[in-house]
Amino acid sequence: MRSPFALTLLLFFSSSLLLNVVLCKTLKRDVKALNEIKASLGWRVVYAWIGDDPCGDGDLPPWSGVTCSTQGDYRVVTELEVYAVSIVGPFPTAVTNLLDLTRLDLHNNKLTGPIPPQIGRLKRLKILNLRWNKLQDVIPPEIGELKRLTHLYLSFNNFKGEIPKELANLPELRYLYLQENRLTGRIPPELGTLQNLRHLDVGNNHLVGTIRELIRIDGCFPALRNLYLNNNYFTGGIPAQLANLTNLEILYLSYNKMAGTIPSGLAHIPKLIYLYLDHNQFTGRIPDAFYKHPFLKEMYIEGNLFKPGVNPIGIHKVLEVADTDFLV
Repeated sequence: MRSPFALTLLLFFSSSLLLNVVLCKTLKRDVKALNEIKASLGWRVVYAWIGDDPCGDGDLPPWSGVTCSTQGDYRVVTELEVYAVSIVGPFPTAVTNLLDLTRLDLHNNKLTGPIPPQIGRLKRLKILNLRWNKLQDVIPPEIGELKRLTHLYLSFNNFKGEIPKELANLPELRYLYLQENRLTGRIPPELGTLQNLRHLDVGNNHLVGTIRELIRIDGCFPALRNLYLNNNYFTGGIPAQLANLTNLEILYLSYNKMAGTIPSGLAHIPKLIYLYLDHNQFTGRIPDAFYKHPFLKEMYIEGNLFKPGVNPIGIHKVLEVADTDFLV
């Protein structure tokens, strides 16, 4: 049983902690930035953002989609999630003044224009999700300055130009989604130096080049599980060196202009589950090893120039992997 003195001391420290939280003020920089964003967004967001302090003030709760944490004597905004609310207009540049953000999620809105180069100021950012908007122009190379970034979602926009090689400067990057844009040129082989990259999706763009160019760096893509190159203009064959990507589970090459025979070594990738070769110009036969693979569930081959008697594996269906599966 605790003594009256101990209970008094516990009550004192609890009250002091509670008082500190109540009296803790939100950093003026963040208050100013969020109010600027509030002024530029649509009515649906403004309706839910009540009061002047985004982290809550008195009886008012924090603004919807805003997460704050305490740093010393101040509260700072660490997460901003405003998605699927039909925000219309340019990317809110004031966001780049929220220097303590670890997550920025504005997906499934109607944002237009470019991502401002000031995005490189968000040095603490781990997750950047801007998919399903109408963003345009080039992907800013300044994203390569976000050294803590693990998830980058830029898919389903109207980005053009080349994939910036500066993305190879993101040592923690695990998931890179660039599909469904208007990207051109070649995939920078420097991306192969990303030691933690598990998922690379560049499908449905206007990219060119060969797989041989992509994997030319020794020891490249050591953690890569899923590689989506579908619906582009890739040429050349499948090099035998692709079998060195021993963690591959999904290889999606559909709807390109690739040719040549299928190397038997590809069947020795131990974890391969889905292989999509359809709608290219591949020739010859499929090595028997593919049909004996213990984990290969689906292999699509239609729309090629294979010899008669070559058969697919599995039931044909559209492969869909939800982005939320990777938000870990």
